[in-house]
Amino acid sequence: MDAQLIAFTGVAAGMVAMPGADFTVVVRNALASRRSGVASAVGVAGGLLVHTALAVAGLAAVLVAVPALFRAIQLLGGAYILYLGCRALLSVRASAPEGRPDAEREKKAVGGVGRSLRQGFLTNALNPKAPVLFLSLLPQFVPEGRPPLPRTLLLAMIVVVLALLWFPAVALLVDRLGPWLRRPRAARTVEAVSGGALAVLGLILLAGPLGAV
Repeated sequence: MDAQLIAFTGVAAGMVAMPGADFTVVVRNALASRRSGVASAVGVAGGLLVHTALAVAGLAAVLVAVPALFRAIQLLGGAYILYLGCRALLSVRASAPEGRPDAEREKKAVGGVGRSLRQGFLTNALNPKAPVLFLSLLPQFVPEGRPPLPRTLLLAMIVVVLALLWFPAVALLVDRLGPWLRRPRAARTVEAVSGGALAVLGLILLAGPLGAV
């Protein structure tokens, strides 16, 4: 039994399950519909696939070697996540006057499989810290004397598979709780909390590169 592989799987599972922008986007879209939530989850896994491919190819090292490029991608990712958060908060304000969310407006805001897939993918793919993390993490679990490429590919695929298990499960759980979560007051609370979380995460991502200027 490969102890290093088991240890990496545990570390990767913790990384994937850690609440963040990916989790928030999946939950928010799952409230619109099961298909939208699962589409966001698949999009997040697609973003992870991009990051792991970069790490395997060694291209993520460029982000470390060229600080200006890293800051540019960080600004882009932060701006996109901030945009999603602000749009969620605006949708709360645009709820019907009697306190019931406007269903058509909410579907237009977060519904649609294609849009949800794109949101999940971009939220993950535009996070420049992920490939740097993978670049520093993956080599630690490559046994000495083994060819690094096959092993790194295996580790990368473990991360993607874990994401394909975790995020759709989150989407399905949210959909299962949908009758309660979609109640007017609960829906507004979830939308406000998720929107606020995304906005804060976006501001944090923007603060780093802007403060370095």
